[in-house]
Amino acid sequence: MQETNYLVDILALLGAAVVTVPVFQRLGLGSVLGYLVAGVLVGPWGLGIIDQVEEIRHLAEFGVIFLLFVIGIELKPARLWVMRRLVFGLGSAQVMLTGLVLAGLALWFDIPGKTAVVVGFGLALSSTAFGLQILGERGQLGTVTGRASFSILLLQDLAIVPLLALVSLLAQDTSLVEGVEYALLEAALIIAVVILAGRFLLTPLLQLVASSGTAEVFTATAVLTVLGTAWLMSVAGLSMALGAFLAGLMLAESHYRHQVVADIQPFRGLLLGLFFMSVGMSIDFGLLGDQGLQIAGLVAGLLLIKVLLLWGLCRAMGVESGDAVRTSLLLSQSGEFGFVLFGLALVNGVMAEELFQLLILVIALTMATTPLMANLGERLERYMSREPGRHDVSTAGMDAEKPFVIIAGFGRVGRRIARLLGAARIPYLAMDSNPERVAQGRVEGYSVFYGDASRADVLQAAGAAQARVLVCTLDQALPAVRLVNVMRQHYPDTPIYARGHDSRHCEELSKAGATLALSETLEASLQLGAAVLDFNEIPADTTRHLLDTFRQEYYAQSSDEQTPGTK
Repeated sequence: MQETNYLVDILALLGAAVVTVPVFQRLGLGSVLGYLVAGVLVGPWGLGIIDQVEEIRHLAEFGVIFLLFVIGIELKPARLWVMRRLVFGLGSAQVMLTGLVLAGLALWFDIPGKTAVVVGFGLALSSTAFGLQILGERGQLGTVTGRASFSILLLQDLAIVPLLALVSLLAQDTSLVEGVEYALLEAALIIAVVILAGRFLLTPLLQLVASSGTAEVFTATAVLTVLGTAWLMSVAGLSMALGAFLAGLMLAESHYRHQVVADIQPFRGLLLGLFFMSVGMSIDFGLLGDQGLQIAGLVAGLLLIKVLLLWGLCRAMGVESGDAVRTSLLLSQSGEFGFVLFGLALVNGVMAEELFQLLILVIALTMATTPLMANLGERLERYMSREPGRHDVSTAGMDAEKPFVIIAGFGRVGRRIARLLGAARIPYLAMDSNPERVAQGRVEGYSVFYGDASRADVLQAAGAAQARVLVCTLDQALPAVRLVNVMRQHYPDTPIYARGHDSRHCEELSKAGATLALSETLEASLQLGAAVLDFNEIPADTTRHLLDTFRQEYYAQSSDEQTPGTK
């Protein structure tokens, strides 16, 4: 009977999402609001199909865990260095100033000192899940607004560590200052231990699993890495999301990172959607009916305070007025980590049950306003800007290491092309599914990563959207044709230069959409023939004419052989 209930819950969640999300996307409101409405519909205050909201929320938290893992794995030192002023300047100022202002207001409402600190800094955090999802859907991660928002959210994610440790210490008989000092020290020690362990253990483990050649086991290892690190951090008394972030950070410089991200993305997408629905189910419309005016005032006041503080800080950091408005409105909500932080405070006796229920409802309602606030920000920005919808193309994209050329396949041909590009100082990224080739290539200084380049999700993780050209040198014929098909489907304007084994393979690559397909056997033969002609003192112009004629006849014959009814 219990299994049947779970099946009904799953069907209800999937059905509600399938109906509402496309509708809200068609209306231009985004998928996040669609997920929220889907949660309301199937939750206790809607159709009542699902009433065990806490169980759903615990499962849905894995969506945030996988999201932070992806954030961590994409957080390379080069990106941090480029964004250091926004991350450590704007981000730190936002957390400290907003947290102190809200804590002061909590004290003004006669909330005890320790509880007021937790309330202030918990509400100061914004929603990483909502913010990044909306920026990603609208293609705005590379804009000024996207970079400013990402920097603030990143610093907030890092601030979760000392905040969670602080709650545990405030539950003990310590002063506030002592609690902060111990929280920072404990968090720093735990993070250092996890990172060191990952550096020495994680990459060798992935190397061993990749060598087995079993894609499913590699995916299982990636999931195990995320959940295992998250579990270890929870055992240490800190956030599981922090553990996932650290796991990603440990793999940020690994040559397996693109394949890992591609394997994790499906879990992240499904569970993050479930998280948004759990927020919708968590809205207590009963409490809203009893204290509607008070809750409405708290929500409006919180949004207004965060918008004003964020806008002022953005302007102080030199962000243009329109972008400052968009950033402040996008991040005006409180975040999912407030659930975790306040829940821990409740368990440890730092927060009363009544206050906890009120704050959870306030957070859920502010999160529900996020798509609307983001739309308002875009409208105001267009009104204030002389160039509506502009993008900062001078630094478009937050990753300073996006390649100009992607080389799919790192055998002998791929290696030679990489060497030529390196000598010409042209940025490139090579990929291969053979871990030994990848390891040897990296030892020799090549920019090569582990991954199945014929998969769309791996190409996306490798930055195919920003690549100027893709070179296909895969050894196997079918994956090469599949790669060209995938590139043409997802990135139709990207030139594709492909290596074929013979004329038939070149024809297949051309039909799949390759810009240029060259036969390795033909070109080797022509080069040898040219050397023999040169030895026999045949003029260079004659040799060139002979080679071009032979090449044209060769490919024309191949095309005829592929056409039914020709001889």
